[in-house]
Amino acid sequence: MAVSLNKVLVAGNLTRDPQVKFFANERALADFSIACNRRYKGGDGQWKDEVTYIDIEAWGRTAELVGQYLTKGRSCFVEGRLRLDSWEDKQSGARRSKLKVVADNVQFLGGRGEGGPSEGGAPAPAPAAERPAPSQEAPPAYDDDEPPF
Repeated sequence: MAVSLNKVLVAGNLTRDPQVKFFANERALADFSIACNRRYKGGDGQWKDEVTYIDIEAWGRTAELVGQYLTKGRSCFVEGRLRLDSWEDKQSGARRSKLKVVADNVQFLGGRGEGGPSEGGAPAPAPAAERPAPSQEAPPAYDDDEPPF
């Protein structure tokens, strides 16, 4: 029996604001890309950074929400499948192809104030002098017979 699985899980930061298009049937399409970073130690003992850029498309309500809430620099987690788009280049006539992720689910990571420069209006955290002091109270004592939860 032949078995196939096409499942992708990626997390990263948006490299640009999503581009949302609406079609005549009122179905939305959002195109965006994320950067996934990898840090590793090379053979020479030096730390190296590797960045992978991934193109993603989302459809329907997911596309509308991506367009509404995600901006350049925001973090997200995408669950989806791979799709290979192929076409003939108009200028050279050569066959071209591109692998992209079709999102089934997109989770927005980080808070409202986290993200790129295009986000505004989020309040900055209070300076340390304005924050309430941590409680100096000792944690409650637990009876040895009782679990602490």
